[in-house]
Amino acid sequence: MRHLLSVDDLSVQDMERVFSLSDHFTEVSQRPIPKVPALRGKTVAMMFFEDSTRTRLSFEAAARRLSADVMCFSVSTSAVSKGESLRDTVATLSAMGTHAMVVRHRSAGVPQQVAAWSDVSVVNAGDGWHEHPTQALLDCYTIRDRLGTVADRHIVILGDVKHSRVARSCVKAFVALDAKVTLVAPATLLPPAVETWPVDVSFELDSVLSDCDVVYGLRVQTERQTQALLPSLREYTAQWGLTVQRANCLGVGALVMHPGPVNRGVEIAPEVLDRPNTVLNEQVRHGVSIRMAVLYLLLGAEGAES
Repeated sequence: MRHLLSVDDLSVQDMERVFSLSDHFTEVSQRPIPKVPALRGKTVAMMFFEDSTRTRLSFEAAARRLSADVMCFSVSTSAVSKGESLRDTVATLSAMGTHAMVVRHRSAGVPQQVAAWSDVSVVNAGDGWHEHPTQALLDCYTIRDRLGTVADRHIVILGDVKHSRVARSCVKAFVALDAKVTLVAPATLLPPAVETWPVDVSFELDSVLSDCDVVYGLRVQTERQTQALLPSLREYTAQWGLTVQRANCLGVGALVMHPGPVNRGVEIAPEVLDRPNTVLNEQVRHGVSIRMAVLYLLLGAEGAES
């Protein structure tokens, strides 16, 4: 594996290998000193052209726990603010001896372009509405950890699917691992040509709750919307929010997930976020192990000590 730009880059066997390595790196993260020398001498550049908390810090923690050197690129304090092109920025970081670039950008396709311009490994940390493959991997890993397997689980993805790169990657990964997926959203928040997706679609959340193993809420991404797609957030919550009453309809053991950040009281009620079957913090924790596994595989550390 040279790059990770899309879930399409991964076979089921590749995903299982990532999960197996993540089991090992989860154990590493629980050690008094959570660090191994697997990527000593390697340099990972964090190229985040879009704001991020969880993904950026998770990748940084992953690289450091593998003993890699980390270069953190900030748009506001870089030459980009002076008009430097993306291509020149990539060339500069490559010339500094970078071995991998973790790229997040508001425009779809930028990580693919960076990979074409550079000889280093590139990880897509989220590009526009396109994809976010490591988020899908950590979500599958969280379901696997809690429920034993993703196969044959019924996963409801709820909310702003139209603008969600997470939803696109998760659908690909969940379906590849033999889960059943149902999208639930108002018609204005469903993507074009959704009928070609390998999923079921419902406009009634209440009708699917008792039959699902996972409810995966998505943030209402008002910053990506170019037109009014909802009458109001209050009406959205009334029809599609995971309220306390709706959460009470979930089966025993059903999980509540969300990629974060959560608009509390909009997508999910605050009281539901505090329940033991809500696994947002587990998703974050598993994200470090998953990203350690991805960086390890990309940078070719076969035979490294652990």
